[in-house]
Amino acid sequence: MAAPGGARRRPLLLLLLLLSGLVHGASAVFVVKDGNGTACIMADFSATFLTSYDTRSGPQNKSFELPAGAEVSNSSSCGKENASDSSLVITFGRGHTLTLTFTRNATRYKVQLMRFAYNLSDTDTFPNSSFTGVKTAESATDIEADVNTTYRCVSETRIHVGSVVVTLRAAAIQAYLSSSNFSRAETRCAQDLPTPTTPPQPAPTPAPASPVVFRYNVSGSNGTCLLASMGLQLNVTYRTVDNETVTREFNVNPNKTTFGGSCSTTLATLSLHSENLLLLVLQFVMNESSSKVFLQGVQLNLTLPDAEDVSFTATNSSLRALQATAGNSYKCNTEQRLQVTSTFSLNLFRVWVQAFRVDGDKFGPVEECQLDENSMLIPIAVGGALAGLVLIVLLAYLIGRKRSHAGYQTI
Repeated sequence: MAAPGGARRRPLLLLLLLLSGLVHGASAVFVVKDGNGTACIMADFSATFLTSYDTRSGPQNKSFELPAGAEVSNSSSCGKENASDSSLVITFGRGHTLTLTFTRNATRYKVQLMRFAYNLSDTDTFPNSSFTGVKTAESATDIEADVNTTYRCVSETRIHVGSVVVTLRAAAIQAYLSSSNFSRAETRCAQDLPTPTTPPQPAPTPAPASPVVFRYNVSGSNGTCLLASMGLQLNVTYRTVDNETVTREFNVNPNKTTFGGSCSTTLATLSLHSENLLLLVLQFVMNESSSKVFLQGVQLNLTLPDAEDVSFTATNSSLRALQATAGNSYKCNTEQRLQVTSTFSLNLFRVWVQAFRVDGDKFGPVEECQLDENSMLIPIAVGGALAGLVLIVLLAYLIGRKRSHAGYQTI
């Protein structure tokens, strides 16, 4: 039986969730119980944390998932008689803590405060950090629901907790439980609700010139793990302070952008940072069973001064783009548009990239993209059609000439 204020996770349900193959890391069910062993808080979600920290070589961006081994801390609380402020405290890694503090009134309850504490002394998560110790950030949230209902949000929910962006996915949360399980009645988040009217069409804006092509490289202890030559353009849709929905394109200027990254056995990350481009991360992975390398994750944190919400964020870690066999490079001269989310696409120009098994600073054997192959087929098809047309005209001329001679008799 749980001690007062203590909590236990439900390992069997967690195992079933892990075996179901969730895309965005491990989803987990966290349960807080009172001294009688009665559940007062339940939460089921996966989470990603995005932040920046200082190293000797400059700022370094870091994104990491809530791991499967995360646990509910004994400092979690049901409050007084399951009616006052309660809290869910989740611990993971080497001293990282995510805290959700709940409040309620007669009809509604909400996550009044989200607090995230991360330990910069954790060298696995924050390698080469200039500082040590625990850093804490907190923020209010708009997570709320009717009493005796489950808050459910299938869509991604991004919460800016100080300098950290916390992204929750497939979230089911309920505090002040009246039974030992989630209520069947639900309060859905605004992102999941259908749009009542057709959204206004984005205002057309002049497209900028093509971005500058730049050569990026990321190295680790075993040498270069990522080599990329490409031009990058951000295509974002957002609502302005004038309540207009617009779509605009922004070129990444390599002359005003710093870049870095990290290398591991199956993950190579390229991170870019500039004044307004707070963070652009490209994550390449290698599937060891198929020996295929591809772009799996893209993360964006962009400042938009004229936007209703000046901080624009987008994340997708289930992509499969720019694919090539390990040891080979992927090349595409045709412009590619990679749809990351419904409001953000990444446009790539003259891309040539290789992750893993890079020999020094040289690209490996080239695998051409399908777009380039199609562009080669068009002139071949046109040439073949023209040649066929010329042949038909020539045959028609010869047949006509033969018939005209047959109409005369020799005298």
